[in-house]
Amino acid sequence: MSVYKMTIAGCQRQLPICPISDSLDIAGFVMFGDVEVTEAAAKALMEKCPEHDVIVTAESKGIPLAYEMARIGCRNYVVARKGIKAYMEEPIHVEVKSITTDHVQKLYLSKADCESLRDKRILIVDDVISTGESLAAIEELLHSVGGQVVGKACVLAEGDAKDRTDIIYLEPLPLFFK
Repeated sequence: MSVYKMTIAGCQRQLPICPISDSLDIAGFVMFGDVEVTEAAAKALMEKCPEHDVIVTAESKGIPLAYEMARIGCRNYVVARKGIKAYMEEPIHVEVKSITTDHVQKLYLSKADCESLRDKRILIVDDVISTGESLAAIEELLHSVGGQVVGKACVLAEGDAKDRTDIIYLEPLPLFFK
């Protein structure tokens, strides 16, 4: 398997090149299980991010980063879930289509999450931002509950996302066209 070598927050990594379509491959970046990168990326992002009251991420790959950033910062994070859980009263949702998912997904917040986010300064975080579809969906969800998005941050900005001026990121990540 081919790999893409890069440094992420001072950590050397080899990301596997993964086919997405007949004409596109991506470098697979997964923070799950990589405590060194998670801690280093969280620290580096916290140095760049605006003040906030709560961090929000989408289930699931951004969870380790959101947890670590909240642990060293605001001490509060919320996960927009991909499915309704038994404990979620009166959930609301948005739909999203991501580059790494082959179908439309829904992201849910419970009534309790919505109430906890109202009038709060929110930092949205994720592992990778590519097309920005997931980011836009979360932002729509947060605005609908009265949250104030003060920043959007990720570890890697994939493809054209590196040119965006509305996100904070640590490193660019190329797309591989065939």
